[in-house]
Amino acid sequence: MSAEPGAGTDGGRDEHVRRVRLPADRRTPAAARAVVRSVLAEADLDELLNEALLLTTELSTNAVEHARTELDIEVVADRIGLTVTVSDFAAGPVDELVVGIRNDTDEIGEVSARGRGLLLVDHFASRWGTTYLPTGKGVWFRLDRHGDHGDGPSAPPSGRTDSDPVTTAPSAAAMSELTQTRPDPYADEPLPEFATDLLSRVAEMVGAAGGVIRLDRGEGEGPQVLARYGRQPRPGNELLRVPLAVHRPYAGELELDAAPSAYARPLAVLAAERLSLHLENDRLRRADVRRSAWLTFLAEASELLAQSLDVDLTMALIPQLVVPRLGQWCAVHTTDEWGRLRLAASSHADESVLPQLHKVLQEAGPDSVQARLREASRTGSQVPLGGPMEGFAVPLVVRSQRLGTLAVGRHQRHRHDPDEVAVLEDVARRAGLAIENARIHAERRRVAQTLQQSLLPPVLPVVEGVGFGAEYVPTGDEAEVGGDFYDVVPLPDGRWLVVIGDVSGKGVQAAAVTGLVRDVIRVLVGDGKPLPEALSRLNDTLVERGGGRYCTLALAAVGPGDGDRLDVSLHLAGHDRPVLLHGAGGATFVGTGGTALGLLDSITSPSVEIPLAPGDALIFYTDGVTERRRGRELFGTERLREAAAPLAGYSADVIAARLRATAINFSVESPRDDIAILVLRNDAF
Repeated sequence: MSAEPGAGTDGGRDEHVRRVRLPADRRTPAAARAVVRSVLAEADLDELLNEALLLTTELSTNAVEHARTELDIEVVADRIGLTVTVSDFAAGPVDELVVGIRNDTDEIGEVSARGRGLLLVDHFASRWGTTYLPTGKGVWFRLDRHGDHGDGPSAPPSGRTDSDPVTTAPSAAAMSELTQTRPDPYADEPLPEFATDLLSRVAEMVGAAGGVIRLDRGEGEGPQVLARYGRQPRPGNELLRVPLAVHRPYAGELELDAAPSAYARPLAVLAAERLSLHLENDRLRRADVRRSAWLTFLAEASELLAQSLDVDLTMALIPQLVVPRLGQWCAVHTTDEWGRLRLAASSHADESVLPQLHKVLQEAGPDSVQARLREASRTGSQVPLGGPMEGFAVPLVVRSQRLGTLAVGRHQRHRHDPDEVAVLEDVARRAGLAIENARIHAERRRVAQTLQQSLLPPVLPVVEGVGFGAEYVPTGDEAEVGGDFYDVVPLPDGRWLVVIGDVSGKGVQAAAVTGLVRDVIRVLVGDGKPLPEALSRLNDTLVERGGGRYCTLALAAVGPGDGDRLDVSLHLAGHDRPVLLHGAGGATFVGTGGTALGLLDSITSPSVEIPLAPGDALIFYTDGVTERRRGRELFGTERLREAAAPLAGYSADVIAARLRATAINFSVESPRDDIAILVLRNDAF
């Protein structure tokens, strides 16, 4: 911005001149007013302040909005008046000078058609005109002191006379107040008070008996009275109506019960435009708040949907998220293996209407809701629903796979707006993804359970004089296969082999090694191989296989001994020592540790002979029991021995169940590792 102040004489009259170039910016009108105010102060023309500031604001604002170029503001003041010229640099046709005559009734219609800005200039200026130059165009106005209308140095001759009618025209002070009226920035709801103030001012300026401003925010409540002035319009009166320049979903109008005049409609349009500007700000602010709320809603919905990996629970949760915030009712249909839609879950804001909703959803026919749902599922696009359950259906599509549909009914008072439709489509995408993830997890869980069950004996054998009991608890992730297993295998010599083992790691690879270990042991001992040789060959197999997997094993060959005693030949290959629970009371650890399988080319597995008297029990377990955590504290082997000691005299299955409960209850967390317990007891009496 640059300014060139100066002073001189022309025709014996002192002049004060300012020339300023301003950018095409919303702050330009304020800067232009500041320049005019300073020149008026220097020239001692304060009596022209209101009119000069009002007209400067109008011309500079119009130039900024329409030309969108830099502006040149020239202000020339002398002893009898002020001339202001606003020039822009927009390209346009070159026309001859046009001079407006103040308040000439023959020219009012032409001026009104040009816009309210020129109407105000025509009303308040002593003279005004437009000039077109090769570089752009300009609009100037001349204000003279009251009672002094001599020719100014930069103004053409005046066409105004003292007899012009001015009694019904609004004053400059009133116009200035009207154009500068603004909402209270500190009020909670500033618009009603601002609209009332604006309506009152314009109604008083045009002599209206009454007026009203109606606004419809598109929320289903229809037009609501935002402001009211004076009395209700009398029947038969011709009302002045001006629509508010707002964007959808907002709509409204300003209505005045005013006598027709040259200024009534332009002033009403001016008030409507000023109100519309702030209504647009209100619409954008509310839209921003709503979008922020929708984003928060979608984030919360995603979090809730992600917390469940159960298919039925996920489907039941979806309608609860939609109703009542996004719809009056909601129904989730899934596609079965034959491509038919099946109602999986539904919800209604009024639970008493649910039976009726289900009935409508089950009706058949070309115009039924079912037909529309099939169309949405088939086409993969949104389909409107007609009839009593008006709404629309959104397909549930994930990775090009059609899972079903999400049907949503409209609110009772209004239809869904575009933002709500976009949010519902986003909810449908997230819901479809949650359903598919839950299905994948369920399938993985079924595969894991099937694979895990194949690694365990379906039932334990029933042997006279020998009691077997076992407990198995998979890791907290039900979709993961563990490496723990146990087995009871008959030996060729009539004895029974009790096996419990733990393969390192989890997952399919660990399950494959577990199955290999189990099958190799069954084959080797079935061929009559001694236990040390069977362990050695199993170690060779795991070393040759590689992959970094190793296995710990506890093998016990059980057969009848002298009298009612059972003889146990125990071999440990890197596994924890079992607990010997004496029938008479007390518990001790037995066995000698050996080398885990799959780590070294050769192993050691000392054999320990253990006699089991009637009532004695041998308790085998995996490290999922002893390494169960409660914070930093481990369950440990000593706590296991102490928990087993009071169980003397109980059957094998009771001992296994009690130890399982003790280990699980040690911590509130889900098991991080598989828990396997196998109990061998001498049941001879």
